[in-house]
Amino acid sequence: MGKTEHDYYQSLWIIATAINLAQTRENVLRSVVEHVARTMEVKGCSLMLLTPDREHLLHTVSYGISDSYIGKGPVSADKSISDALEGIPVAVMNAIEDDRIQYHEQAEKEGIASILSVPMRLKQEIIGMARVYTREPYQFTRDDMYFVGGVVNLGAIALENARLYEAVGKDYDEFRRDILEWRSALGHEWHIGKSLAPVNE
Repeated sequence: MGKTEHDYYQSLWIIATAINLAQTRENVLRSVVEHVARTMEVKGCSLMLLTPDREHLLHTVSYGISDSYIGKGPVSADKSISDALEGIPVAVMNAIEDDRIQYHEQAEKEGIASILSVPMRLKQEIIGMARVYTREPYQFTRDDMYFVGGVVNLGAIALENARLYEAVGKDYDEFRRDILEWRSALGHEWHIGKSLAPVNE
């Protein structure tokens, strides 16, 4: 913890490259949570996506957090960090007692002291949030919030690109054949036209 703006700037470049190379949606999400946790040297990180009715947040992928904590149940979008769903990062110093945290007992059992929640945006829509968990009480800084926000929003863009890549990939071979045939035909027509062109003597 206690990373500087310079530390985060360097890490963001490395993480952006890693996310860009993750072609599947699952790999994109796993890359986000692992790199955030490792860079910040915290207990763990998770990504929660909003359900279609936007009433609950579901843990989608995590790093450093136990399956029992992840499986504790859906998080109510009304009770959970509502400000984060409005686009404002929220830091909770005492996760065991703060009323904005839904599962106090499970957080204590997991050994979670503080939680940072940062919205995940795709274009103009908030699609979920990232949560960073610490073992010891910690006062998150503005640099921490900017860093997590930068990573998760890069992840959101990569997530959408991966979705499009997967959709297009199904027809990629056919598309490639069409392009090659088009180029072949174009080249054939160009040679015919050249051969028929008048020659100045």
